[in-house]
Amino acid sequence: MKIEQIYTGCLSQGAYYIESKGEAAIIDPLREVTPYIEKASKNNAFIKYIFETHFHADFVSGHVTLAKETGATIVYGPEAKTSFDSLIAKDQQEFKIGDITLTVLHTPGHTMESTTYLLRDENQKDIAIFSGDTLFLGDVGRPDLAQKAADLTQEDLAGILFESLRKKIMPLADDVLVYPAHGAGSACGKNLSKETVGTIGEQKKTNYALRADMTKEEFIKEVTDGLLPPPQYFPLNVKMNKEGYEDIKSVLETGTRPLSPEDFEVTANETGAIILDVRHQDEFAKGHIPQSIFIGIDGGFAPWVGALVGDVQQPILLVTPEGREEETVTRLARVGFDNTLGYLKGGIEAWKGKGKELDAIAGIETSELKTKMEANDLQIFDVRKSGEYLSEHIPNAHNTPLDFINEHMAEFPENEPFFIHCAGGYRSMIAASILKSRGIHNLIDVKGGFAKIKENGIKVSEYVCPSTL
Repeated sequence: MKIEQIYTGCLSQGAYYIESKGEAAIIDPLREVTPYIEKASKNNAFIKYIFETHFHADFVSGHVTLAKETGATIVYGPEAKTSFDSLIAKDQQEFKIGDITLTVLHTPGHTMESTTYLLRDENQKDIAIFSGDTLFLGDVGRPDLAQKAADLTQEDLAGILFESLRKKIMPLADDVLVYPAHGAGSACGKNLSKETVGTIGEQKKTNYALRADMTKEEFIKEVTDGLLPPPQYFPLNVKMNKEGYEDIKSVLETGTRPLSPEDFEVTANETGAIILDVRHQDEFAKGHIPQSIFIGIDGGFAPWVGALVGDVQQPILLVTPEGREEETVTRLARVGFDNTLGYLKGGIEAWKGKGKELDAIAGIETSELKTKMEANDLQIFDVRKSGEYLSEHIPNAHNTPLDFINEHMAEFPENEPFFIHCAGGYRSMIAASILKSRGIHNLIDVKGGFAKIKENGIKVSEYVCPSTL
């Protein structure tokens, strides 16, 4: 028996490869399916099943393409409805993969079709659960994503999740392994652990949602408290996962078209495409195409595109580091952004070489910021999450979280200079690019963010542990 977790850090997502006696199953695959096919081929195994724990909202799964290329059966749990061929399993239904068995445990609550798969060995001993978004390490799935489809409130779904956890998961032995669909960084929960595998016993001790003496009312309150609105692209990804999508090979073919500066500019004007610059923030600050948006490929790229661009149909043109064009298009496609029209051949140097206009982001070192703060009252905008801000911040700084910057536009001065910062510089550069694209140019980015602010001795509020907020 072989169990392999295939973890993708950008999405904080875990897919799983399971194999026994020449038969394999994939759980919650990503959209680019070649690695799974190659893995099975290398092991002289064939992929028999593709198990989906639920209709994912934060990424587009590879189930449709993988089934087409391998002939494997797509399996969903009870209450799922798809527009493509799939097997809708019954609660407690068993599936054989070589000598091992995967048993369907219907665990609704995160969504109504949410299902946990229990793996048993050849002796029928419980070995592991693949819990999807039902149970994370340190948390459980948020219960507000499926309320419109199910005509239920988030409190209703939280109550259903409470029953699922206590009837289907908590009775399992303490040594049963827990393989969740996500780790820290995912928007599918509030307090996910950085660890990506644990045990039932550990979770009973450390996960607030599995506290033995917790009432249903307490569970509902704790699970629903402090939920932020989900990113705009979530329901669009759910739709694609239910109804199917274009083959990623076609998306890559269009998205990786090299465009000369002239063709790039014409395409942008004719299509209304967003120009997405994915280089390092320092390179973007030095020079970029006017009105382009920065979201760096080496940060939380895909989730930020999903949160800030929102509409997966939006045409996109790319400015990328050399050689990373296909990677960028692939990562966009993972979250459903299939309408990439090409990239700037030769990058910014080619753009400059044609004498075309460039813009830049003004920046300031924290040592200079400290001097200015001692002499004047400055307008400072902190674009970190509210929890980060409440934990520690510059007194009198405004908190305008990047996630909701579009709702904060009216708060930024249109004429007076102001300063923006995040934790390290990535998010503030995204914010700066969005503000400049909206005609707000009087901003100054604080280089190095809050880390450098503290390092240079700028006064900040008294630290409060985030877990107590």
